[in-house]
Amino acid sequence: MSTTDILCIGSVLWDVIGRSASHMRQGSDVPGRITRLPGGVAMNIAMTLVRFGMTPTLLTAIGRDAEGDELVHACEQLGMEISHIYRSEDLPTDRYMAVEGANGLIAAIADAHSLEAAGAKILRPLVEGPLGSKNTPFDGPIALDGNLTLSLLEEIAQSPAFARADLRVAPASPGKAERLLPFLKHRRATLYVNLEEAGLLYQCEFDDSASAARGLLDRGALRVLVTDGGKSATEASAEGLLTQTPPSVLVTRVTGAGDTFMAAHIAAEARGADRDEALTRALHAAATYVSGETPL
Repeated sequence: MSTTDILCIGSVLWDVIGRSASHMRQGSDVPGRITRLPGGVAMNIAMTLVRFGMTPTLLTAIGRDAEGDELVHACEQLGMEISHIYRSEDLPTDRYMAVEGANGLIAAIADAHSLEAAGAKILRPLVEGPLGSKNTPFDGPIALDGNLTLSLLEEIAQSPAFARADLRVAPASPGKAERLLPFLKHRRATLYVNLEEAGLLYQCEFDDSASAARGLLDRGALRVLVTDGGKSATEASAEGLLTQTPPSVLVTRVTGAGDTFMAAHIAAEARGADRDEALTRALHAAATYVSGETPL
């Protein structure tokens, strides 16, 4: 089988982020900075994993346009395994656009239509080799994001090709949280969600991360990590509930914070950290990230 440290499956695209130091509301027109960087949930997780010394393999869809060529080159330069990326001749490279102010994320649009259109083609190396197959499934960690279609996520939740994997799943955004429902039904993954996403999965509002984690376990989740901004984070499974308070920091950016938390938690457990230590490391990495520093 492959010697890759971890597979990262999902969106790899260009992030176009506008940030301003001003508080913003609908209709605001303020000065700031606009950046374009490699992004997407799978990409953000992979970049953080690289910083923690792991070598992620990307399974995604990227167009054969100029933006796609530039993006694939960037992934390679960052230390990721790119040989299994599905390159489409007729699908453009996906993009994400967000506006952030001093009061947090104002609005965002994720254009991951090419990833959705590619569908199961991105999984061929994992289903038909060389990374694995239904008869010899991949037995390492997999980070998966909810930018895939609901039907494909349902297939992954049941497929023999994923039966032995340590599957870690994030919804990508609150608008796609309900795509994680197959993993509640089939009890095959660790879910990483924020408080809003947990409420959407349970179809109610939770007051805190601990109650949300308990609710998702009751709904059928195998294991969950629920974050609630700077207030709390809870890890829950059959072993019980563990809740911690994140470090207090000045927030300068928010896009990618959840992905950083998830990747840091995966990396900590890969290094042998116990539940308490892994959650602590993940919270510190996310706090460092939102403060504008690079988590290491």
